[in-house]
Amino acid sequence: MMGVGMCDWFKSSQSGVLSKEGKEILLFHDMPPFDCISVIDQEADGKVTFNNRELGKEQVEDGRPSLYKSVVSNTCKEMSAFTDFPYPEDFPAFLSHSQVLEYLRMYAKHFDLLKHIQFKTTVISVRKCPDFSTTGQWTIVTESNGKQESSVFDAVMICIGYLSDPSLPLESFPGIEKFQGQYFHSRYYKHPDAFEGKKVLVVGMGNSGVDIAIEASRVAKKVMISTGQGAWVISRVFDSGYPWDMVFLTRFMNIVRNSLPAPITTWLVAHRMNQWFNHANYGLVPQNRIVIREPILNDELPGCIITGKISVKPSLKEIKENSVVFQNSPTEEPIDIIVFATGYKFSFPFLEESVVKVENKQASLYKYIFPPHLEKPTLAVIGLIKPFGAVMPVVEIQARWVTRVFKGLCQLPSVSTMVEEINEKKKNKIRWFGLSYDEVLKTDCLVYIDDLASLMGTKPNVLALLFQDPSLAMKIFFGPCTAYQYRLTGPGKWDGARNAILTQWDRTIKPMRTRVVEEPPNFYFNLLKIISLLALFAAIFLGFK
Repeated sequence: MMGVGMCDWFKSSQSGVLSKEGKEILLFHDMPPFDCISVIDQEADGKVTFNNRELGKEQVEDGRPSLYKSVVSNTCKEMSAFTDFPYPEDFPAFLSHSQVLEYLRMYAKHFDLLKHIQFKTTVISVRKCPDFSTTGQWTIVTESNGKQESSVFDAVMICIGYLSDPSLPLESFPGIEKFQGQYFHSRYYKHPDAFEGKKVLVVGMGNSGVDIAIEASRVAKKVMISTGQGAWVISRVFDSGYPWDMVFLTRFMNIVRNSLPAPITTWLVAHRMNQWFNHANYGLVPQNRIVIREPILNDELPGCIITGKISVKPSLKEIKENSVVFQNSPTEEPIDIIVFATGYKFSFPFLEESVVKVENKQASLYKYIFPPHLEKPTLAVIGLIKPFGAVMPVVEIQARWVTRVFKGLCQLPSVSTMVEEINEKKKNKIRWFGLSYDEVLKTDCLVYIDDLASLMGTKPNVLALLFQDPSLAMKIFFGPCTAYQYRLTGPGKWDGARNAILTQWDRTIKPMRTRVVEEPPNFYFNLLKIISLLALFAAIFLGFK
């Protein structure tokens, strides 16, 4: 197994039912143990050196993901937890990177994973063995401490993610070569100190770009966000103060969304998003509402816009020496720093192109996992997917299914069937019912996980549970679709799954209830509501008399 993404390789390693069958599992990781937060002190195209005054020099290393200090998870802990290991109840609903790291440490210790991981080891190449058509084996060349070593493995999981190679298409921004200020990709951002007193432009409206703009607005002279597409903005605090994904991502709501004609579904989504604030008034309405872009999970953006700390602008038309010009605007805006939040690209330089070919920001993989043309299904890509929801449960389900395919317990369909499904996904057609997405890699996480779970017999049967355990069935169907559901039955069944589901709201609410509040007795409270209602009717009657 190969990877730098903690969420990928931890579960890929543990999900190793392979180890229980006497198979040796080894994971190559090119960083020291738990060194998952990269740092920065290098120039971006020779334009900017970013030094954090509080933390000293921080360096972002090539080929590794990077986080800024203040990052907070966009999905809550219950929806992000692995299927058999809930987060501690005293952890907040949304987590800092240090708390996610602590969870991974606990997880690794609980399942004794570190013995399977070879740290500070880089994978140089992965090649088919000469007898691959009969053995399915791979020759892997690794490098550690300047020394290369070659080994043969029965199967390979690639868990490198897609957030380490920044996409910075400077050719798409006319005049950038003349710009006298500083510019860099959002990957190199760590701390807002460099923005102090500056006029800052953030190009691109993803979650990182918005986070950076908000942090910059606290110290910068002026902050603008340039977006041609717009985006829906969601607060982490949803109905009745609960986490957004525990309310939005339920089986019941998903069935409703996917059963309605697409125009009605997109209208309902727009209506729900605008209940918080009118996106049109803030210049944020998505340009194309037929397809769903990744929403912005942010609690502060509307407040920053309404107080003038951030202004939203259209696409860039031209960059000049010390200013920029936006589309449909003749006015030049003076700028000191440009942050390009323009996303990432991915590749597999250690693989031959004949194994996995990347074209148009996508790879030809069955279920986003298996190359279809291999004689033996012994290589899998984990985590090359953008689910609408938490990624960790998704990659875990991928890994669980992959291990069963490796063992021969689950079979892949014919090559023609796999290729046909891959090509159909690449078309990314607008659906007649439910939601459509703007990228092939984006998908409905509930539908996708259910699909894989069905293939290995771990999808919960809600109808059967309704007769066997009605209380549990109701929580599974109407409540949040947490990953514990996929440990109720089938391979890898976990005895604690039922209790984890029944207590998921308790773990969510407990860290917030740090002050005891006495609630009024129900009788008096209901009586007060009746009196208030009568008073309202009386006021209306007297007002029209």
